[in-house]
Amino acid sequence: MKEMLINGRFTSGHAKEAIQVINPANEEILDEVPRGTVEDVDTAVAAAKAAFDNWRRMPAWERAGLLHEAANKMQAHEEELARLLTEEEGKPFVENEEELFWTYDTFHYYAELARHERGRFLPPGDPDQINFVIKEPFGVVGCIVPWNYPLLLLSWKLAAALAAGNTVVVKPSELTPLATLRLVEVAFDHLPPGVVNVVTGYGPEAGEALVEHPDVPMIAFTGSVETGQRIVRIAGPMMKKLHLELGGKDPMVVAPDVDLDTAVAGVAYAGLINAGQVCTSSERIYVHESLYGQFSEGLADFVGSLRLGNGLDPQIDMGPMIGNRFREKVEGQMAAAVQAGAQVLVGGKRPSALPQGYFLEPAVLVNVNHDMAIMRDETFGPVLPIMPYKTFDEAIQLANDTVFGLGASLMTQDARLVKRFFDDVKAGTIWINDPLTDNFAGPFGGMKMTGGGRELGQEGLDEFYEVKHVHWDVEGKRKEYWYPYGGTEG
Repeated sequence: MKEMLINGRFTSGHAKEAIQVINPANEEILDEVPRGTVEDVDTAVAAAKAAFDNWRRMPAWERAGLLHEAANKMQAHEEELARLLTEEEGKPFVENEEELFWTYDTFHYYAELARHERGRFLPPGDPDQINFVIKEPFGVVGCIVPWNYPLLLLSWKLAAALAAGNTVVVKPSELTPLATLRLVEVAFDHLPPGVVNVVTGYGPEAGEALVEHPDVPMIAFTGSVETGQRIVRIAGPMMKKLHLELGGKDPMVVAPDVDLDTAVAGVAYAGLINAGQVCTSSERIYVHESLYGQFSEGLADFVGSLRLGNGLDPQIDMGPMIGNRFREKVEGQMAAAVQAGAQVLVGGKRPSALPQGYFLEPAVLVNVNHDMAIMRDETFGPVLPIMPYKTFDEAIQLANDTVFGLGASLMTQDARLVKRFFDDVKAGTIWINDPLTDNFAGPFGGMKMTGGGRELGQEGLDEFYEVKHVHWDVEGKRKEYWYPYGGTEG
């Protein structure tokens, strides 16, 4: 059994039971982790709280050096960690190599960014005064991390939180805790005890205990809208800082001027990487009516050629879904769409050649509309539903017809359409001709029911600071506008 990290030690804590971690490619048990308890969360939070004062007072250059060292250790174990990610989460090894690069380089990025500044000076209201702003860490940050990119989405929270001077308690997904535990084992052994803690367990138990804890003033969470809403209900009365990224239903618009082969390959990548289990997956495809038939056929042919299998096989393009209940949700959305008139051009079945594992053939659907759940609700699976549009105004209206606002993509060489798109589409990230690519310096996050938090960039670091304004009158003389208003005699 892999143990939790609390106060610099690996331990099973108060757990009386274990959680089995399953390889989604073959349904075999990889390992077990403790089913963390409220008492384990209490212990971890106490350790993080005790470590906070020294950590926040550490000079920024010294803290940066420790984060660079952590990043270098991650890179030294890149192949091992990528393999473990593939075994517990399922996506192809090459995709996990990319996840590891983003993980360790995020630590390098925030290590340097936090050395740059901690506030700003303001023009004073009087020559004898000084005004300045200080950015300060919150204290103990609870990081609740999903299963689809366990290390990348951990690093986007953890690196920024640590760089800002916070200490952290991490609750990884019970589906993918192994790579997280191995990462903190190999990369953070040089940090002071209590600065980083990891409690494994289920959301309603360990996760809620972290959200409810009075000594955790900030929660950073990526996951479903429903869980995010529950976090808000619990944490709202406590006035905690909430950093939420709650998924999406991202549109992809294909303009009439595209190169067809390029557009087909781009849409397939945007919708099917990690078997479509990406919060920024292109889950709604809108194609100009002049290309609709040709594009749909070309996409179906392309998707039908993709190879499914164990992510450790270098010849495969797509791995399994994370679990059977997630696969059943996708199958249910497709079945309901077909019942309402949609047509499946390719895929959508469990491959008979892969009887073990949670595999689902990537699917292309046509004859869909916005009355169908598959065009409204987050699918989080390998499905590409396509609708035609007549005018670009209609395409923008369709793109905005959602409660989510995480990302949106456009494929075109027409600069006028590009400007219309990024001006009028309500989404936190706009991709033009290169979907799902991130930038360390560019903020990532959404609008509307996606939650509004930001990761990466200066904005991602600022999420983990609270702000203090200092107004200092250097001379300290009595002011003429103090009481009494009528003035003084003599």
